[in-house]
Amino acid sequence: MQLADLKWNEVAALSRDTPVIFPVAAIEQHGRHMPVFTDSMLTNELIRRTEAAMGERVLIAPLMWLGNSHHHMDFPGTLSAEPRVYLDLLNGLMDNFIAHGFKRLVFLNGHGGNDIPGKQAVFETRQKYRDRKDLMLLFATYWNLGAEPWTRDASIQQRVMGHACEWETSMVLRLRPELVGDLTKTCDVPFGNAFEPASRGWTMTDRSELGHVGDPRSATAEKGEVLFSCFSEEVVKMLERVIAWDGVSWEG
Repeated sequence: MQLADLKWNEVAALSRDTPVIFPVAAIEQHGRHMPVFTDSMLTNELIRRTEAAMGERVLIAPLMWLGNSHHHMDFPGTLSAEPRVYLDLLNGLMDNFIAHGFKRLVFLNGHGGNDIPGKQAVFETRQKYRDRKDLMLLFATYWNLGAEPWTRDASIQQRVMGHACEWETSMVLRLRPELVGDLTKTCDVPFGNAFEPASRGWTMTDRSELGHVGDPRSATAEKGEVLFSCFSEEVVKMLERVIAWDGVSWEG
């Protein structure tokens, strides 16, 4: 159920064990062939499918389209919150719902740049409420939940998320094909190895002058449907675990 559709007294009547889902994404450049709303568009679709599967068992907040995208600021059209501002915003959302009595708060993320600050935010809020053993605070990036879409469609070449890549381009082709540019004019931008397993600070121009990473030329709408199905199934599995949590255990 959508928070935006409810009256305050209807929210007040909900069980405080109802998981609250905060979809978070971004508005940022996605190469020369994809719209800046890509991450938010894809996250919204995953939320739509999640709600269809779970109904009134979860409470879904409106999508937050402003993300941490400073590494894309060399490309016009990108909008980004300062990293500390973004952290404070996520912490504030959790504070709001903890004040309302809710105990199971889940960020569903659709932008790679939100991943590190999102994990930091749930860490910070957990320390703030360290005497509360009944809180479940999670930050989950949808493509990191265990889906292996290539096992369902062997033509899917990628194994990890890129940027405006085969995966994202396929999913936008599934939803809004008219927004995707001429893929024959794109090229393969290799993922590379940025001194792994160390974590390197970077901007997109360090990796790609064109603004994408991966090879979008093999994208299709059919692959997009497979990707959406696989990713949404993993989101639902995670939320089922959140619902089944006994309220005290470390395991879930």
